[in-house]
Amino acid sequence: MDTDRLPGCYRHPDRDTGITCTRCERPICPECMISASVGFQCPECVRGGSGTGHRPTANAARTIAGGVVAEDPQLVTKILIGINVAVFFAGLLAPGLVVQLGLLGRYVEYFGGPVQGVSTGEYHRLLTSVFLHVEWWHIISNMIALWVIGGPLEAALGRTRYLAVYLLSGLGASALVYLLSAPNAPTVGASGAIFGLLGATVVLARRLRYEMRPVIVMVVLMLVLTFVPFGGAVRVSWQAHVGGLITGALVGLGMLTPTAAKHRALVQWGTCAVVFLLAAGLIMLRTAELT
Repeated sequence: MDTDRLPGCYRHPDRDTGITCTRCERPICPECMISASVGFQCPECVRGGSGTGHRPTANAARTIAGGVVAEDPQLVTKILIGINVAVFFAGLLAPGLVVQLGLLGRYVEYFGGPVQGVSTGEYHRLLTSVFLHVEWWHIISNMIALWVIGGPLEAALGRTRYLAVYLLSGLGASALVYLLSAPNAPTVGASGAIFGLLGATVVLARRLRYEMRPVIVMVVLMLVLTFVPFGGAVRVSWQAHVGGLITGALVGLGMLTPTAAKHRALVQWGTCAVVFLLAAGLIMLRTAELT
């Protein structure tokens, strides 16, 4: 046997080679060699990482906010719509669900019964109420708005950042409702979170230097629908809309402010933490007032 013969490529044993993968050290032929920051790597090591020793997503395409560009850029929006619709039908089957999960500050369901509401420690109501709807027109209009506004924003931010804007906007909306509404006035609906997406969309349009007039017109129109009663039959929570709009704009600023890549995550998630603490402060203030 010729002991001086070079080893064969691990994928093509009939091809002699003097090159080895810098990560797994297996022999690789020119066809299998993939340039890395140092030397060459084999296809399997590149698939298992980024080809540079970093995570697989290190070289993935990124959104303007730094999120990974997903194969389905509207997946989270679809899931949110699905959850809202599922909870709506659950509420039709079990009407008591709205009372149990809706946003109520402090109330007694029946004479002599226990005191319930956010002020008694039921803080889950601040977010569960965001997924509740009572009327058909309510769920349909909100889900159309969520699809129209949320889909493009998710594609621009990436899934994780988009979800953070949605949930924090919902929390901010609920915090302002809790602070300024009567404690026994029930409030439900995703409109506060959707207004938050609208606030972040305004920031996005400004960041991309888009024509601002269409976005501003949309904001003004939705605020007019919030504050101007039409027939007096429908009660709209302006506190939720304003709270969501302000919260979404603040989180959007943190997500979209131009920042060096190495500091981007700190700025973005630091902004989320500050907004969360502000909302928590309002909630604690109102709880102390009611108790």
